[in-house]
Amino acid sequence: MTGFAREGGTLPDGSSFLWEVRSVNGRGLDVRLRLPGGLDALESPLKEAAGRVLKRGNVSATLTVKREERTAARLTPDPAALDQALKIALDLAARIPGCPPPRAEALLTLPGVLRAEVTEPDETEEEAKRATIAAAFAAALDGLVASRRTEGGKLADILGVLLDEVAALHELAAKEAADQPALHRQRLLESLAALLEGERRVPEERLAQEVALLATKSDVREELDRLSAHISEARRLLNSGEAIGRKLDFLTQEFVREANTLCSKSSSTALTRIGLELKAAIERLKEQSANVE
Repeated sequence: MTGFAREGGTLPDGSSFLWEVRSVNGRGLDVRLRLPGGLDALESPLKEAAGRVLKRGNVSATLTVKREERTAARLTPDPAALDQALKIALDLAARIPGCPPPRAEALLTLPGVLRAEVTEPDETEEEAKRATIAAAFAAALDGLVASRRTEGGKLADILGVLLDEVAALHELAAKEAADQPALHRQRLLESLAALLEGERRVPEERLAQEVALLATKSDVREELDRLSAHISEARRLLNSGEAIGRKLDFLTQEFVREANTLCSKSSSTALTRIGLELKAAIERLKEQSANVE
């Protein structure tokens, strides 16, 4: 199920941040996070938080942090590097007649002589930072759930219309199937009459057995009864308010199975036509059910 949400705020160090969370259809739940460096420890708890409120879909969440401009880091000379550079410069100057002594500013430009002081991060501030980001992520998830719920309401209406279409075709199929045994008997008698040229060489009892056998093989009442039960179950799932995506996926497969059997057992053009329309309607139902959480 698709959805989108955005949530931002300000971190304790003054930096601003923004969460963008979006989801698209998926058979299971796949959560992917894009976090700035230094926040990798948040990935596991945030995925667990997503798993508690979402059951299905491919979810991507991106965190963008805009850091405040700060005073340039304080530079300090590296004593060992400076002593080594000075010794090399003095030795070289002594070997060149008339060479002036090395200048201080030239030595300071050499790589490694100056270094920025590294300030250890304050753990309390880092913990507050992670807590702020996690809270904003939870709010973004709430927004995503609300977005998906809005889409789900519209999708439920579409599924209801499709189920009505399947139910109407089921009723037509049931009416048409009621005449199948008589059609089989008539066709069998016509075939025998054509083969025997009007001679009655087949006993009535044997003829009745053959007709009964054909009627049994072509009886679609069980398929229609199961299809009716599946329609009722689908309506119940839609009204349950639960995460029904996987159940509905399985149920639509059963819809397809019954429609296929109905078409294979059909003995009339009309019933076959209804069966094909039924398969098309079920296919549309199956496509839409893939969007349900």
